[in-house]
Amino acid sequence: MKLLVAATIAASMVLPLSSFAEDAKTLQVKQSIDIKAESAAVWAKVSNFNDMGAWHPAVKKTEIVSGKNNEKNAVRVLTLQDGGTIKEKLHNYDAKKQSFKYEILEGVLPVSKYVSTLSVAPTKAGVTTVTWESSFKRKDLSKMPAKGQTDEDATNTINGVYKGGLDNLKKISETK
Repeated sequence: MKLLVAATIAASMVLPLSSFAEDAKTLQVKQSIDIKAESAAVWAKVSNFNDMGAWHPAVKKTEIVSGKNNEKNAVRVLTLQDGGTIKEKLHNYDAKKQSFKYEILEGVLPVSKYVSTLSVAPTKAGVTTVTWESSFKRKDLSKMPAKGQTDEDATNTINGVYKGGLDNLKKISETK
């Protein structure tokens, strides 16, 4: 009887933890910026899947390690200024609609199941809106979040990545 009670108690402790992992929220981040430049010029800066460093200051080097640049299933590795890496896979690329979608396969960011879309669209004469949006979960979903691994930490990190990239894109696109 004591063994049955102990097993029941143990099961009741494990189930909530596994439920916690399965019920982890899908988080979303969306940022847009208006740039005083024609959309074709802005698209030309962000459209090369093999050169994110051309416009994002955190990226030191981009390398296609599988597939062909700007084609579905291409895989790139971003080397960051601090030496960290992020491996990403291109899901779709539409030059006509000035948009591409990709996912993070692995990397230093505190996220998992990250899928993102970057799009460029003219909004009025000489003004372009760039939108960068994603959905993701924080890393380490199988356990209680450790310090620095909360939903808020993951969201703040992605917001910082987007802000840094979009602000720099605006700066380099509006420079005459």
